[in-house]
Formats: sequence, C-alpha cells, structure tokens
Amino acid sequence: MSTTVQDPTTALQATSVSVSFTVNDLARSIEYYTKAFGFEIKERYESEGTLRFVEMEAGDFSLGIGQDDFAKGRNRVKGVGLRFFITTSQDLNALAARARAAGARLDGDPAPLPWGPLAFAFTDPDGFNFTIAND
Repeated sequence: MSTTVQDPTTALQATSVSVSFTVNDLARSIEYYTKAFGFEIKERYESEGTLRFVEMEAGDFSLGIGQDDFAKGRNRVKGVGLRFFITTSQDLNALAARARAAGARLDGDPAPLPWGPLAFAFTDPDGFNFTIAND
C-alpha cells in the first residue's frame, strides 16, 4: 500500500461535522433525543406553520432531523449501512441509565470495544445506528 502525501492547502481540513437525516415522525424523534440523551434544540424551521426540521446539539455534536415527506415511499428503510460514532469523556453507565429511564432501548450494556474504550450502542426509532464511546 502506497502513501500519498497530501497538499495541505487543498486537502480538506474539517473543523466540525454535523449530520442530518429525515424521520417518519419528527415530534417523536425530538422527544426521543431530548429526553433520552439530553439534546437541545438550537434551531427550528417551519413551513406553512408546520415544523419541518430541527437542528439539535449535544456538546459539539450537531444533529439535524427533518420530517420525511415520504416522496420515496412510506416504508423506505432508513439507516442501513450507516453508524454514527460519538465520543465523550462522560460516565457511559450514567448516560445509558438516563437513556433507558426515558424509554430508549440500547443494544446492550456499556462494554469495552475490541480496541479498548467503553461504549454502548442504540438504534433510534427510525433505524439509525449510534455508538457512544469514551474517548
């Protein structure tokens, strides 16, 4: 495998990342992320008096969720082949307990990943996969 030297003036040097996706029920997703994980709504976007999209934050993580218009079908599978990986220095057992108390189903208890850090995973109500790990 060869290593290519990148030109620092033209290679991407990202300073932040945010993700955005559509959900089947925006109100349900807002409640899920705010109650289970403590996300706060930063921006709300309405169209014709109806809430269509919110930008939420949890620390430095920015999450945009929008109401699906179902133009690609109501039964469209979401989140396949995609996982969001979030790192934090917080107590993962406490975070997992909060999420469970709010009704979130985790994919197991916090446990060490094969490369060391403690982590837990969950799948949101629309099928998007997340892992929260210690950094």
